[in-house]
Amino acid sequence: MATITQSIFTPATAARFDKLATIYPVKRSALVPMLLYAQDEVGYVSDAVVTEIAQRLDLLELDVRNVLSYYSMLRTKPAGKYNVQVCTNISCMLRGGFELLDHCKNKLGIDHKETTPDGLFSLEEVECIGACCWAPAVQVNYDFHDELTPEKLDAVLDTYRARESK
Repeated sequence: MATITQSIFTPATAARFDKLATIYPVKRSALVPMLLYAQDEVGYVSDAVVTEIAQRLDLLELDVRNVLSYYSMLRTKPAGKYNVQVCTNISCMLRGGFELLDHCKNKLGIDHKETTPDGLFSLEEVECIGACCWAPAVQVNYDFHDELTPEKLDAVLDTYRARESK
């Protein structure tokens, strides 16, 4: 592993990365977990993130960018503080997923992969989030909200907005 003299990550994340690079039989296997942890910390996968992770795993930056471009859950631009992911896969679609997505677009005033001007919300249409039995479902960051209607979704969004006024 390349020696990183000054990391862009917190000491805890840098230590996590050091450990990840040693637990897989092939170091490259730590790439996706590192990208996800980096995104959680930085908010998106920036050029600096790509550079440092490539160094940590002895990869070319191009190798990291190729993986980055493949996975839709990895972002190369900052998202809102609350990333709203509306599932439109078959179960959610049949129970109102597209209606919820349209409702979010109207309520937040943004489209797919966009962020509100205040940086509070971003919106994504996603495939399955694994809540098929409780469709339609939305994930906000790592919180699941299921069996939604437009009115219930309004309450969910209002809860996140209220956190900012405290």
